[in-house]
Amino acid sequence: MGKEKLWTRNFTIVSLVNFLLVLVYFLLMVTIARYAVDQFGASTSIAGLVSSIFIIGSLIGRLVTGRMIEDVGSKKTFRVGLLLFIITTALYFFTSNLSLLIINRLLHGVAVGVASTATGTIIAQTVPRSRRGEGIGFFSLSAVLATAIGPFVGMLFTRYGNFNMIFMFNLLLAAICMVISFAVNLPAIPAVKKDKEQVGTGFKLSNYLEYKAVPISFVALVVGFSYSGVLSFLSFYAEDINLVDAAGFFFLVYSIILLLSRPFSGRLMDAKGANIVIYPCLAVFAIGMVLFSQAYYGVILLLAAAFIGLGYGNFVSVAQTISIQVSPPNRFGLATSTFYILYDLGLGAGPYLLGFLVPITGYRGLFLYMAGVVVVSFVLYYFLHGRAEKEQKKEKARQGVLQGN
Repeated sequence: MGKEKLWTRNFTIVSLVNFLLVLVYFLLMVTIARYAVDQFGASTSIAGLVSSIFIIGSLIGRLVTGRMIEDVGSKKTFRVGLLLFIITTALYFFTSNLSLLIINRLLHGVAVGVASTATGTIIAQTVPRSRRGEGIGFFSLSAVLATAIGPFVGMLFTRYGNFNMIFMFNLLLAAICMVISFAVNLPAIPAVKKDKEQVGTGFKLSNYLEYKAVPISFVALVVGFSYSGVLSFLSFYAEDINLVDAAGFFFLVYSIILLLSRPFSGRLMDAKGANIVIYPCLAVFAIGMVLFSQAYYGVILLLAAAFIGLGYGNFVSVAQTISIQVSPPNRFGLATSTFYILYDLGLGAGPYLLGFLVPITGYRGLFLYMAGVVVVSFVLYYFLHGRAEKEQKKEKARQGVLQGN
C-alpha cells in the first residue's frame, strides 16, 4: 500500500502563505526600529518597543484564534487573518507619527498571529495522520527559511533602498498571500456542537488554551528562551569576539542543515515516536550552545550554527507535532495556538530578561548558561511527555505479545 499524498495543492499553498507571512515579520523586525529612529527621532528604548510590540500583538492574535477556529472554522479564520494582514501592511504608508506606528505594529502582530495560527491548524487538519510528523516538519521549514531570508532582504533594502521600498515590497507579498489563498479548497470540517454547560457565560481558560498541549508547549517555551539569546545578541557577540564576517553566514548554515535534516526527523518520528528524535535534538542543541559560547574561530561559530540548526530547529517541529497529536481533532486550532503562545513567550521574554545578565556574565558566560537551560529542558521533557510516551510504547508492545499468543 502506497503512502498517502502529502504535497497536495492545499499543503503547498498554505506553506507558501506561511513563508510569506514570516518573511514580512522578520524583514520588519530588523528594519522597523531604524525607521522609528530615522523618521520620528525615537529613542533607543522606544525604537525597541516599536519592534517588540509586534510580538505582543502576535500573542493576542494567537490567544483568540484557537477559539475563533472552533466557532467559525479554520478557512474563515485564515481569510480574516489575511485580510487584517494586508490592511495593516498597507497602513505603514499612513503612520504619520510615532504613536500611530506603535498602534499599527500591535495590530500587524495580531494579524500575523491570527493568520499564522490558522495556517498551522489547516496543515494539522489536512496532513495524513500517518505522515503528520513529516508533514508538519516540511511545513515548519517555510518559517525557518523565512527567518533566514527575511533579515537578509531587510538589510539589503536598508543598504541599497529606502523604507518606502520596504513597505511596498511587504504590501506586494501580502497581496500575493491574499490572492493565492483563494486556491485553498478545504474539506468541510463540521463545527463542534456545544451544550450550555460547555459554552457557559463567564471566562473559561479552556476556551482559549488546550490543556493537553500545555506540557510540551512549556518545554518549547524553555527551549525557545535559551535560543532567543542567539537571535538577539548574535551581532553584538560577533563584534565582541571579532567574528563579524563568519556571523554573517550563521543563519545560512543553520538553514541549510535544517533543510537537509528536517525530512528525516519527521519520518523518524512517524515511524518510531517523538522520544527517539527529541532526546538527541536537545543533546545536540546543548552541544551547539557550548560550541557557540566558546567560539574563538569562525569555523567553530559555523559548526555551532550547524549543531543548533540540527538540534533546536528539529526540536521545534517535532514539539509542535506532539502538541497536535495529544489533542483531540476538534481542538487542533486551540492546540496550535497554545503551542505558539508559550513558544513565543519564551522567544519574546528571553532577550529582555537575558539582557540583564549580559553585564554580569558577558556573552560567553550567558550562552554557556543557556546550554545549562537546554539540559534542564531535557529533564522537563522526560517528566512532562517523554516518560508517558515510553510507557505507552511498552503497553502497546505488551498488547502485541498478548495478541500474538
